[in-house]
Amino acid sequence: MASAGWYPDPGGQPGMYRYWDGHAWSAATSPNPSVPPPSQGIGQPGDQTTGQQAYGQQGGQQFGQQPYGQYGSAYEAYQQQEKKKSPIGWWIGGGLGLIAIIVVIVLLIRTLGGGSLLGGDEPGGQGSTNPCPTTTASASAKPHPNDGRVHGGPVSYPELGSPWSTPHGDDRVPFGSDVQTQEITIEPHYQGNNSWVASVLIAQLIAGDGFFTPQQGSEIVAKCIVGAFYGDNPVQRHDEESKATKVDGHDAWLLKSHLTFDIEGLKAKGETMTILIIDAGATSGLFYSSIPDNAKQYQPDADRVMSEITVDG
Repeated sequence: MASAGWYPDPGGQPGMYRYWDGHAWSAATSPNPSVPPPSQGIGQPGDQTTGQQAYGQQGGQQFGQQPYGQYGSAYEAYQQQEKKKSPIGWWIGGGLGLIAIIVVIVLLIRTLGGGSLLGGDEPGGQGSTNPCPTTTASASAKPHPNDGRVHGGPVSYPELGSPWSTPHGDDRVPFGSDVQTQEITIEPHYQGNNSWVASVLIAQLIAGDGFFTPQQGSEIVAKCIVGAFYGDNPVQRHDEESKATKVDGHDAWLLKSHLTFDIEGLKAKGETMTILIIDAGATSGLFYSSIPDNAKQYQPDADRVMSEITVDG
């Protein structure tokens, strides 16, 4: 699994970090990834008493539990000093109030203008800036029924036959756990041992459950995939569909994009990326497909199995 540490908030709060303990996310967030891990609130997304509220998710109505979030104590000190009606206390309290206001303005500017979903260091310790933690293949392995379907966490699709490969794990999927994928090699060894494939994939999301909507999840995963699956090569993304939908009666969000790139040694110059995030209740399901432009004959296979996804638990 991804190592414990502070990661950019998977809920999308710019400049904020949420703690991953290796199994669950904290309810508390922090603007400083160097602080110690939270002592409580792990895996309690509904507990709003252990951390700040998401400023963006609250529509700007409140920055934290106190009127000025974690800087509310300075403002409270100002109020207490003002109540004493002492001239000295008034000036001290006024200074504290001014400091609080300045700090809040600076933090708001940072919150509204900062933060990126791509780039950063490898996860680990107290200060990770990698926003896209992944799992190992062994960690994602999980027994599933032999029922002719490919299972990933709470969701499954009908297994594709030849020329698609048999289902197997994948350790590159951002936020992915219990990952199973099927592939067709389109350009073998285009660059050393690297081969370009058409793929379909299903998984459970280990991040953001309870912290983001399917729509927000689709955007986070899309940015992470573009950053992780194409190396250092520039990728242009052109969204074709981004809409709410239903999967087996559950809320979901569909994002379909056409990606273009120019990778040395690769004939394909683009492909269609489809991401479907399914709200399965306590967890979320992920379906992903990638079909190169020089293998468009396999797009109907990906579309068909996506339309036949079920939520199994």
